[in-house]
Amino acid sequence: MDTEPGVLVIDDELGIRVGCQRALQNQGYRVETAASGEEGLQKLQSDSYDLVLLDVMMPGISGLDVLDRISQLDPSLVCVVITGYATVELAVQAIKRGAYDFITKPFDADTLILTVEQGLEKRQLSKQAQRMAELEAEAEDLARQKKELERLDKIKSTFTLMVAHELRAPVAAIQSYLRLILDGYIPPEKQHEYLAKAERRALAQLELVNDLLDLARLQDPDVKTKTEPLQFDQVLEEIMDSMAGHAAEKDIHVEHAVESGLPAVDMTPQHARQLWTNLISNAVKYTPDGGRVTVSLSEQNGSLVGTVADTGIGIAENEIGLVFEEFYRSKAAKALTRMGTGLGLSIVKRIVETYHGTIRAESKVGQGTCFTFTLPVDRPSAPRQ
Repeated sequence: MDTEPGVLVIDDELGIRVGCQRALQNQGYRVETAASGEEGLQKLQSDSYDLVLLDVMMPGISGLDVLDRISQLDPSLVCVVITGYATVELAVQAIKRGAYDFITKPFDADTLILTVEQGLEKRQLSKQAQRMAELEAEAEDLARQKKELERLDKIKSTFTLMVAHELRAPVAAIQSYLRLILDGYIPPEKQHEYLAKAERRALAQLELVNDLLDLARLQDPDVKTKTEPLQFDQVLEEIMDSMAGHAAEKDIHVEHAVESGLPAVDMTPQHARQLWTNLISNAVKYTPDGGRVTVSLSEQNGSLVGTVADTGIGIAENEIGLVFEEFYRSKAAKALTRMGTGLGLSIVKRIVETYHGTIRAESKVGQGTCFTFTLPVDRPSAPRQ
């Protein structure tokens, strides 16, 4: 690779080409010549140069037209116009079309060398400015990445603390119940009651651990998801049957409407069950006795669209955007029941996004909530990781 500056002389006069080449080579420049605009453009496309000495008046492609082509090939390339028609209009026109400077015929070697040196200095400054801009852009990008890493690290720390807290509470409660029994503070006739309390806390902790494992699998890019063509409406029927008993206990009327002839969707059965189970069980859990839960499934614009609506406690407007975050439970949900991991909706969101879908919530406090999700039927073959 040549380290000396490269100069291309494009002029139809042999004497100008030879004279420029001799004078500039004596200064240590790499110099090549072209007898026409066409030849010059060919050399510019096949090699790199720092400066072009360009005759304006040439047969074929004119120098001004070559200027336009040079600005497309290399906008930072310095062009000096050679002309025997030194008019202000021509100079202004050439500079407007990208020329750095111009010299008039005839010219001596000193004028040529000075003009070329100034042009090459301009080229060097332009390259330095470009490099500085690139470095600044890289620095800004690194700063953004650093800020994002700090944000993710903060989220990770917060998440770790929340997990530790959520895991510790049930264990502490179970230990407390067992210690009361072991230390003889609980009479035999009441021990079953306390053991039942301990079991409920153990089941709650097991639910939390299972949710954490599900969430970890959904977040792990190395976990490969094996999908299969799945009739999503059939999975809904299965979940509705399993939820019937719980809804009946609370005298909640559950109904569902499914559009006929729905296409299959590529998905894992486990994810389909988790999606429906979390949404429907939440609706039943947070709907007061005697309420209503309505589920629907249809196809719209190439996507399956599912809704789960209830007449439950609702979600405050300022909490709608938070309910899909890990461990978040609305104030109304906490007031209704202490039980709940706060991971169900974040798992639902992860599942939907894994399959390139969307989910949103609409709600009014005291009137109920409606979750709507979409799952594209025609989408990239691999789920999003």
